[in-house]
Formats: sequence, C-alpha cells, structure tokens
Amino acid sequence: MKKLKILSVAGAFFLALNLTGNAHAASECIPSKYGKDDQIGAANLITTASVAAAAKLVVKGETHPLGIVIDPNMPAFPPRKMMLQVVQPNQQFGRSMAGDFGWDIVYNDDVTQLWWGTGPQIDGLGHLGESGMFYNCNKGKEFAALTGLKKLGIHTIPPIVARGVMIDMAKHFGVTTMEAGQHFDSSDIKTAAKNQGVIIKAGDVVLFHTGWTDGKLASAPKSWVSGEPGLSNEAAEYLATLNPIAVGADTWGIEAVPPKKGDKVFYGHVTFLKMNGIYILETMNTGRLAKEGVNEFMFVLGQARLKGAVQMIINPVAMW
Repeated sequence: MKKLKILSVAGAFFLALNLTGNAHAASECIPSKYGKDDQIGAANLITTASVAAAAKLVVKGETHPLGIVIDPNMPAFPPRKMMLQVVQPNQQFGRSMAGDFGWDIVYNDDVTQLWWGTGPQIDGLGHLGESGMFYNCNKGKEFAALTGLKKLGIHTIPPIVARGVMIDMAKHFGVTTMEAGQHFDSSDIKTAAKNQGVIIKAGDVVLFHTGWTDGKLASAPKSWVSGEPGLSNEAAEYLATLNPIAVGADTWGIEAVPPKKGDKVFYGHVTFLKMNGIYILETMNTGRLAKEGVNEFMFVLGQARLKGAVQMIINPVAMW
C-alpha cells in the first residue's frame, strides 16, 4: 500500500476510496450470526438478565453525560455541518397571540438544519459498507433511498442498556493527550485493560479514552478534525472477537488518522458495522471517567428514533 499523507479528513476519505484492497473479497458476504433477516446486529446481546446485571453497577448514584456539547461551529467530517435558528412564530413586529390563548403568551422555537453525524453520535449498521454491500448482505442500492433507509435505520435499534467499560489509552502511553496517527493494537488494549483491572465481556459497551477531544477540540479545532489517535485494523478485528454491543472513543472516528502503515483508513468501521453488526460511538465524553478512574459503569442510551436515519447525535449516560 502506498504511503498515506493525510492533510485533512476529507483527503483521508478519498485516499481510502482509492487504496482499499481486494474488491473480490469485499463483495463476498456471510449472513449474520443473528439470522439472515436480522437488522439490529450486536443489540441482540441485550437481555433482561444483562440489563439487570448492568443496573447492579450503580452503587454511588453518580451520573455522567457521555455526549459533549455541540454548536454550529462544531468541526466535523466534511461536508457535515449544522445550523441553528431560534424563532418566535407569529410574534414578529410586536404581534400578540393573546387573542388565541386568552393570555399574553410568548415562546421560542428552534429550527435546525444539520447532519446527524456531527459531534457525539452512534453509527447505525446502514452507515458504512464496502463495495456496495452493508451489514447482513444488504446491498446499498436496494435499501438506501434519498428519503431514508428501508432497512438498518437508527429507529430499529432498541434501548442500549449494558455494562460499560472504559480503557484509558492515554494513561497506558503515559500522556495526557495522544497524538494524531498514534495507534493502538490488540497487545496495547490487553496490557492497558489488565493494568487497569478491566475485563471485556460479551455484550459490553467498550469505550477508549485518548485525551484527544479534551486536549484538542477547543484549542485547535482544525487539528482535532484533521487527524486522531485510535484503533489499528488489527485492534478492531480483535475487539470484534470479544462480541461487544458497541465500541467507542473520545475521537470523531475511533480509528487512527493517519492510519498505521499498511492499514486501510477507517477500515475498523467495516469490521464493526458491516462484518459484525457492532455499533460505533464517536466523540464520547470520557474525560471525567479517566480523571476519576471509573472503568466500569452502567451504560444507557435511548437514541432519537428518526425513521430511516443512518446516524444520530446522542447523549448516553454513564452511571456508577
């Protein structure tokens, strides 16, 4: 593979399109282990027993939002952006609505134009595939319509209530903020998990703290969105064997950008979403967990159920 010189996230994306590997292998499809008609992937691992077990992790009664605050200036994978307008319908030029309601009502409403893949988000199984094929042998041309996905939409995902674990990779490497392109392999994950007392179990939500968003988003937003530390291709393959429900990080894309030499950029998305039905959680707010050494918690997510949507801005809650 040619050496990737990534100057921006857009450049990374287009290079990835040109330099991904064997098209024949990519076109092969193995039906999901959850059944040929399955649409929710690893969410099948959520059971009444697993939810009850996760609830027992709440001992102190502490809660923490895993979604960061976003605004119209939030940098994002291009061309994604958002626009927010606050309006006062039918109240322009001092117009009163008292006659309609019987009292002097005033109110604000908001109108937003945005890409749901901005800021803290969940990637659904219809988000990314390879060579026209998505999770569970679904061909993009057959289910992706301009008006919304006919399959694999965000609205199909049940509430994700599970045991959450956080592995502090910044601590593992002895830094506050990892560097763009700094990757970690399965050996790093195993060592960090062992040293931090973390055991990844099937049905977990696994989060990684790199310090990237805390260290870069406010001070250097262009740098933040132009690269990131994260998983290598091999690390994603290893994590998939552990059968988590979701994998996430405090970065906008979870994989290292620029990628490890020889890796395909963003290919962890293929491993998780297309091949294994594992959800991806991006730009998670893990700073407090790392600071306080919280490595195990109850994870709760009920995303907006917009029919046919590919991704969704989210604010999961960690409780312990």
